[in-house]
Amino acid sequence: QVQLVESGGDLVQPGGSLRLSCAASGSIFNFNAMGWYRQASGKQREWVASITRRGGTSYVDSVKGRFTISRDNAKNTVYLQMNSLKPEDTAVYYCNAIPNLAWGQGTQVTVSS
Repeated sequence: QVQLVESGGDLVQPGGSLRLSCAASGSIFNFNAMGWYRQASGKQREWVASITRRGGTSYVDSVKGRFTISRDNAKNTVYLQMNSLKPEDTAVYYCNAIPNLAWGQGTQVTVSS
């Protein structure tokens, strides 16, 4: 089964930017779509963004205009560019195929001054 490893999380000030990466151990082109999710402390995991095999994108309303999801099929990697970060974006971020595979460890994003 394909394994997914997220990276790029960090502590950043409000208004800052981060780019998260999700490296897959196999071809992501086999999946209909790839997505990013996040889970804040004490809350349920929520969907953030997704990108189809053909490059169509969707976002949760709270990140529209600030986050951009992209994929590099040749590198089997999915990215999440996050700009204008807010404290409410603080969470562990996960990537996954859609339909979901086993979840990875995620990467921590903390937005704080």
